[in-house]
Amino acid sequence: MTKAPGDQEAIARNRARQTQWYGEPLQDRFRRLLGRLGKSQLELAAVLGLSAPMLSQLMSGQRAKIGNPAVLSRLQEIEALVASADFERLPAADRTVALERIRSHQPSTRTALRLNGPEVLTGPPADPVASVRAVLRAAASAAEIEAAAELLAAEHPGLAEVLRVYGTGRTADAREHFRATVPPPPG
Repeated sequence: MTKAPGDQEAIARNRARQTQWYGEPLQDRFRRLLGRLGKSQLELAAVLGLSAPMLSQLMSGQRAKIGNPAVLSRLQEIEALVASADFERLPAADRTVALERIRSHQPSTRTALRLNGPEVLTGPPADPVASVRAVLRAAASAAEIEAAAELLAAEHPGLAEVLRVYGTGRTADAREHFRATVPPPPG
């Protein structure tokens, strides 16, 4: 069945919004996870806390936004898991345990801190890149972050780069930037 031109335009708009909000279309992020995890859409939806139809709608561009912050948090945790250096060596049983831990994770159970603005989750960050991205995206939209980076670029290019890489860029690029910028802890 061919989609009507209006449907195609709406899908294109939704994918553009996803790129603006999440750094790339959600279809790309979800497909990458499906491939790395060896899971079905139904299984990934269960870990994320989404219905399978909602995951499908996000992937196809029929819907643009992940409305539940807990789902976005779980998505970032899964991405951190599959991006870890040890993921390929992790036995299947341990992967299952890690995914179950992520599935049952409720961000609202963490301590929240409000400092003259939106609530910021505190506690030990599982993934510093995901934490930085979450704080930036909680404070501003991708368009606002890009506008701020543009304003800073001439006088503070390093800070503008950080805003762009972590606030609007791809997760893989943010991880590479973090590895190149922050020295590993001693020991």
